[in-house]
Amino acid sequence: MSSAEVVLGFLEEAESWRLRSQQFPSKVGGKPAWLSQRGLPSLSELECEICRLPLAFLLQVYAPISGQDRSFHRTLFLFCCRTPECYSRNDNRCMKVFRSQLPRRNEFYPYEPPPEDEPPSDPEEEQNVLSGVKLCWVCGCPGNKACSRCHAVTYCGKHHQTLHWKHTHKKECCKEASTATTSPLLFPESELVTEPEEEEEDAKEAEEEEGESTQTSADVPSLADTLAETDLEEMAMHETEDNKVFQRFKTKISPEPHQVLRYSRGGSPLWVSSQHIPSDPDIPPCTCGAKRTFEFQVMPQLLNSLSVDSAGASIDWGTLAVYTCSVSCNHDDQYCPEFIWKQDFSSDQHTQIEHAQ
Repeated sequence: MSSAEVVLGFLEEAESWRLRSQQFPSKVGGKPAWLSQRGLPSLSELECEICRLPLAFLLQVYAPISGQDRSFHRTLFLFCCRTPECYSRNDNRCMKVFRSQLPRRNEFYPYEPPPEDEPPSDPEEEQNVLSGVKLCWVCGCPGNKACSRCHAVTYCGKHHQTLHWKHTHKKECCKEASTATTSPLLFPESELVTEPEEEEEDAKEAEEEEGESTQTSADVPSLADTLAETDLEEMAMHETEDNKVFQRFKTKISPEPHQVLRYSRGGSPLWVSSQHIPSDPDIPPCTCGAKRTFEFQVMPQLLNSLSVDSAGASIDWGTLAVYTCSVSCNHDDQYCPEFIWKQDFSSDQHTQIEHAQ
């Protein structure tokens, strides 16, 4: 994929078996469909750096690198905090991203692509155990702390054990149906399907927008006779760099307003504001020493599908830009932390986005 190419991600309903690890899915919500079954992130790595509560799985993107055997299978996993108060402006400490990759010949998956038909397996069994690694019933992350009564359900820690107990497990403990309900922590689950962005239409719209902008500027002197000086000053204030960046953002996404993700490894993010745009020193290198490069961004439209709206503080972002190791290094079969940049927009911009949808 060249730096000029952008692939858009959209949400679609899918049968649950298509979102399991063996199908190498890209998806939003539910529990993570882990790629490598070893070296999963530790409990401390999966904590919010602000409130120290466990993070919730947000999405994963299957992104193999062509021609690189160690990255024949490659998935990026994004987690976020469910505590609204942790979402302060342009603060990324409530989010984390991890990379896992495997060669085509590995100990977990067949050499040939997965079949198109549903495989015979127990989905509950698969979701809660991976090659002997027990997973938390609530979040699907590593968890070996078992319920002291039934010993059938495991958790990552006391917080999720308490959450499950209050939700359903108090009634279901020691019964066969103890794992049949859905975790209250999980976001709604959907498949992420992709299609290339239509560059020709974008270029045409950009030209039209530029033409409209030129025409508006030319009309300003003629309006001066009828508008008060304060009105002209207000118009000038709106022609700020921040507004131009936001208008460019809206114009770019307008042909496909339901896009929730933009993928362009080695490309550039589509920023929502001229403020809080990272420079090279702001993006830390990978622990292997290689430079990190932009890979994909999560769009604000995804928030509409997460059922996180609230009257007060809320889970929120303008865009989330994910940067990954430029050489996609191996880390001794461990899940490798990557870097996420959180850019927010003003309340005024947020209102404009909502009106455009």
